[in-house]
Amino acid sequence: MAYAMNGQQPIIVLREGTERAKNREAQTNNIAAARAVADAVRSTLGPKGMDKMLVDSLGDVVITNDGVTILKEIDVQHPAAKMVVEVAKTQDNECGDGTTTSVVIAGELLKKAESLIEQNIHPTILANGYGMAAAKAIEILDTIAIPVKFENEALLKKIASTAMTGKSVGGQREFLADISVKAVKAIAEKKNGKYEIDVDNIKVEKKTGGSIADTHVIEGIVIDKERVHPRMPKQVKNAKIALLSAALEIKKTEVEAKIQIRDPASMQAFLDEEESSLKGMVDKLKQIGATVVFCQKGIDDLVQHYMAKQGIYGCRRLKESDMEKLAKATGGKIIGNLNEMESTDLGFAAMVEEQKIGDDDMTYITGCKNPKAITLMIRGGTEHVIEEVDRAMHDALRVVGITIEDGKAVPGGGAPEIELSLRLASYASSVGGREQLAIEAFAQAMEVIPWVLAENAGLDSMDVVIKLKSVHEGKKANKNMGLDLTDGKPIDMLKENVIEPLRVKTQAIKSAFEVANMILRIDDVIASRKAPPGPQGGQGGMPPGMGGMPGMM
Repeated sequence: MAYAMNGQQPIIVLREGTERAKNREAQTNNIAAARAVADAVRSTLGPKGMDKMLVDSLGDVVITNDGVTILKEIDVQHPAAKMVVEVAKTQDNECGDGTTTSVVIAGELLKKAESLIEQNIHPTILANGYGMAAAKAIEILDTIAIPVKFENEALLKKIASTAMTGKSVGGQREFLADISVKAVKAIAEKKNGKYEIDVDNIKVEKKTGGSIADTHVIEGIVIDKERVHPRMPKQVKNAKIALLSAALEIKKTEVEAKIQIRDPASMQAFLDEEESSLKGMVDKLKQIGATVVFCQKGIDDLVQHYMAKQGIYGCRRLKESDMEKLAKATGGKIIGNLNEMESTDLGFAAMVEEQKIGDDDMTYITGCKNPKAITLMIRGGTEHVIEEVDRAMHDALRVVGITIEDGKAVPGGGAPEIELSLRLASYASSVGGREQLAIEAFAQAMEVIPWVLAENAGLDSMDVVIKLKSVHEGKKANKNMGLDLTDGKPIDMLKENVIEPLRVKTQAIKSAFEVANMILRIDDVIASRKAPPGPQGGQGGMPPGMGGMPGMM
């Protein structure tokens, strides 16, 4: 890009081929790209939302209406659109649910901002107004939230069930909601009077076969490994479990070394010493009372033989994450040096056994004392069904977890968004100035959620929003009134058991505001020239025109 002053020689500032968009053009392009992402997932929102079929470059198919899954699978190129995809990822990491909601709100905030920018409202004023509105919205949400106690399983099940609404779970929503509440309560840890829940302590195993109704929680850990030697016992009761992060093999030296053996007797002595060393490992395990060994690395064939002779059950090459979960479930310690292991480092389980699930042999570790890590076994007729149930359960587990942590929930079905729209509109008039326009735009943007819910259910969106506003105002106002998607009439969401965690709503608003704010403040996009594509795969090093001959196999 060149600049010239007073008709003098132009000055080259940017490299040739660099693309640049400034001011209104840059803002319009960024807003259009971000809104395109929001429109891609808009039709999946709510229980009547449609599914998307995503086919990647390898031909793998994903069928889902989970917002974050769709956006992860889509190969987004535009930088502003990538920022909106990040909103969905953040929402998923923080809450597990509400990904589509956050993206749709972000798209609507940018749509409202675009019309104000066209009226010459400066983006900085818009960003300030949106910031004030977002802070007020979070404050309002806190006032309309209802308390949820750890002991209130019925309410937690309703929250889990709401998170799975619209997911393809074969009519097993209530059953899966019940499982998710039990699983989360099993791993909940109370610290300083508050509950902490790490959903990663729930190990998810997926096996094709059976139906969704065969999904179950195991009070212990299931490892996708079989015993290393066929003569080992298939079942060990009252197991004392050794968890090793080091290999049960002869160690290699740190430096490269060679041993020269000149006669057969020396060779035999060398072999005997090696065998003795390996046998010593099993003797050590026997001495400390271990009856089951889980090893993160390899187990030598000879060690396997001696373990089988001593009746010790063993599995090798376990994932580090599985080892950590085993330690939490059994109360054992992961030890890096076998010689330092003591009987106090062993974990306990009432039963360790090998079971056949589908075509695979798996190891079940059950009957642990107060396990803080458990397993969720998901079953289903096909891979696609299992993957969608997995996504539904991920959402349910996360929402139950954050509800227990925060102890607060709000009604769903568009009720909080309509309440926010009305309360923010009245707050805007008390602010005054140009920021008032931005706060009013934010208030109107909140209406997009009930609007899209109605749209996806085939109802008249405008009619629905007007009805909802009327029941949220006046003497008989009810802040819990949301949208009944069957007939489009307002209905009390708490009575209908449509309840969501407070954090899902607050995080959606925070994320949507932050990305809208960032995109609005961009007034210049400078894009470097794209690098030329590399050589074709399989033909590297050949000069142009010397590729493989056509017709050759």
